[in-house]
Amino acid sequence: MNIPDELQAMLNGQISPTKQKAARLVVDLAVTARVNEFIRVENAHVSGVSVITGGHGLIRFLQDISDDPEGMVSIPTTLNSAGCDSDKIEQMNIDYPDFLEQQFEIINSYSKLGIEAILSCTPYDRNIEILSGIGSWAESNAVCFSNSYTSLITNRESGLSALATAITGWAPRWGLHIQENRAPNIFVDVKCEMNNPTDWSILGDWIGKNINPSWNLPWGPMPRIKGLTEANFEKKKALTASAANYGCPILWIDGVTVTHPSNQYEGKLKFDKSDLESRYSELAPSGQVDLVVIGCPQASIGEARATAAAVRTQMELGNRIPDNRLWLFMSGQNYMSIEADGTLDILEEAGALVLKDTCPEVTPYNREKYNHLLTNSLKAEHYLTSGLNNMPTSVSTIQDCVSHAFNPTLSAGPRPKLNSKKPKQILSTKVPKFGNFKSRGKGIPSQKNWSISGKALVTDVPITYLGYVNRDSGVIEEPGHPLDGETISDKILIYPKGSGSTVAPYVLMGLIYTERGPKAVVNRDVCPLTLPAVSLLEVPYAHGFEKDPTMEINTGDTVKMSQKDGEVIISVITRSTEV
Repeated sequence: MNIPDELQAMLNGQISPTKQKAARLVVDLAVTARVNEFIRVENAHVSGVSVITGGHGLIRFLQDISDDPEGMVSIPTTLNSAGCDSDKIEQMNIDYPDFLEQQFEIINSYSKLGIEAILSCTPYDRNIEILSGIGSWAESNAVCFSNSYTSLITNRESGLSALATAITGWAPRWGLHIQENRAPNIFVDVKCEMNNPTDWSILGDWIGKNINPSWNLPWGPMPRIKGLTEANFEKKKALTASAANYGCPILWIDGVTVTHPSNQYEGKLKFDKSDLESRYSELAPSGQVDLVVIGCPQASIGEARATAAAVRTQMELGNRIPDNRLWLFMSGQNYMSIEADGTLDILEEAGALVLKDTCPEVTPYNREKYNHLLTNSLKAEHYLTSGLNNMPTSVSTIQDCVSHAFNPTLSAGPRPKLNSKKPKQILSTKVPKFGNFKSRGKGIPSQKNWSISGKALVTDVPITYLGYVNRDSGVIEEPGHPLDGETISDKILIYPKGSGSTVAPYVLMGLIYTERGPKAVVNRDVCPLTLPAVSLLEVPYAHGFEKDPTMEINTGDTVKMSQKDGEVIISVITRSTEV
């Protein structure tokens, strides 16, 4: 392995303990990815800021590393959105013990590491025209947007892997760093008019929901999309944000981005008017809306102005928003821009609450007041309905959202209950297996020889930790997932890879800290969302097996795993199918 001298010095502990931990993780990621080269990174964006996303795992980890004066970041690094607007926390009515104090502790720890606390999930919305070079970005929507529409090149990093790269300045050269890997693997044909940013948001989410688990997508779903036109900033942002819900790190749009010549697709999908209309129908509010939230990812200036235009129309009729029923979330930079041009005055005069430094999915809502949200974003809906907030959430256009904010009676009646409808089953191709099974795979260099046995928990469907794995119990809570209702605690957890939010490692770390995590983890594919947690907290980890363990091992099988000199052998001791 060609480890640069600077990185090797960190790995040897010659600089500081924090640099050594970060270097060890970078090397582990390289070995897991089966690469021998490293690449100098020019900038980083770190996720995992809100108290409700990072939780106690994040707080404890940052406490461990932030007091090292020699452990600061080596490259310009920015920070993702927090869980509240500290200037308006009373108006947000957050019902969470010591939330502001914990939020300050997290941000302060990052700042001590030399990270710029811009508190934005849309770092690309600052200077999009100059985004280029090699980055290490960990906000999923930002990764997909930047790879798709700018010259920046970044893998889909976890919060931890981006932090490790920021501290060392180095990353494994793999994945989307390699030009030949930046090729579409799904073809999507859009056969209907797509006139509203929310249409584009629905499309991105729809693509993710229709991925077949048998498709070979080592870098995640990367669609080439035909049939989209007139792609302004807001439409492009809405599409990449929702596509990122399911692990998409880059996409191509015919006539909008540079068209990739590839015609080697794992699958083809067609999206037509009936698909769009059926999703709008499914997502429409069916009962009392308690709060309207716009800005996930954080609203652009264009989205703020569109909201203000809809607001102005209502105000001209003599209407006002009651009880601050409309919350608009923005970056601090965009907040200052709309403050300067008068847009903020329009919104606040109407009764809207305009928030900076936070976004809808990472805010702890007061459930005594808010039990049904309406939004314009499928990214927001994805996480608000998850275990992160566990809140019924409906979706409509900005114009409709504003109408509901002004008129609480537009969707009168009982509030909908989460999961009141039978969830769509996520596709799985697993079948019961019988007989003997043994296979060889790989471990990671930071872990010495180990041996472990236990009950297996197995799926061929990716696991989304943030929002869909209970951070206290370790129970998977994703309706439609093959493992919904199962606990990962004390199991040998076997799955293809992680999906969803890039702060997933902190959820896993928190479970490991509280002894609710798995005994060991096996991934079929390289997983930057899983490996950082198990590497840093020394949970046995394996990957790259000759035979796919997600298909060959059953949930409930008793398995044995052992690592010696970097090689891992996994074998089935008893079959659940034969007991």
